[in-house]
Amino acid sequence: MAQRSTLGLIVLGLLTEEPMHVYRMQKLIERYGKDRVVNVRRRASLYQTIDRLTRLGLVEVLQRESTDSHPDRTVYAITDLGRETAERWLREMLRTTGGEFPEFVAALSVLVGLPPDIAREELETRAHALTAALAEVESTLKSAQVPPLFLLEEGYRRAVLTAELNWVRGVVEDLRQGRLTWDEPWRRAIAAALEPPEEKA
Repeated sequence: MAQRSTLGLIVLGLLTEEPMHVYRMQKLIERYGKDRVVNVRRRASLYQTIDRLTRLGLVEVLQRESTDSHPDRTVYAITDLGRETAERWLREMLRTTGGEFPEFVAALSVLVGLPPDIAREELETRAHALTAALAEVESTLKSAQVPPLFLLEEGYRRAVLTAELNWVRGVVEDLRQGRLTWDEPWRRAIAAALEPPEEKA
């Protein structure tokens, strides 16, 4: 069974509309704003995804275009298996939670590796970045000239950014007020208390 991928799903979604070459895929992804969902800054990642989908039998070469105005281009089409797989991936991605390991969560889990003041400064920097990202999303939603159906990911991003920003600001305030703090003796005491028992031979 083919392992799902976000870029693979976007590519299959495009090909359900019509056969196309990689350059057109990249331009449509950018025009639809999907480059905020998947990374297509390097076209090589698109080619790698297409190669993988082709090996899996989800996509096939339809024809090769050759004109004087641009280099040869391979036009790809989705297969019946590709349509079935795209629907399955989409349904799985919509209903599945967890299984992701974002860097921020990992960093939070070892926040005690920094002094409280430094941790607070870094989280304040994150809060500024979240504020800017949220403003960008608000601007996108306000200026968009497409139906709301095509902006669901931006609405979701706004909700997630808003929730994260509020949470980060709360942690920053707890650090500033000293409600959340630690030092090296405290860390050593906790480490000693959590030391697992030695394994018996």
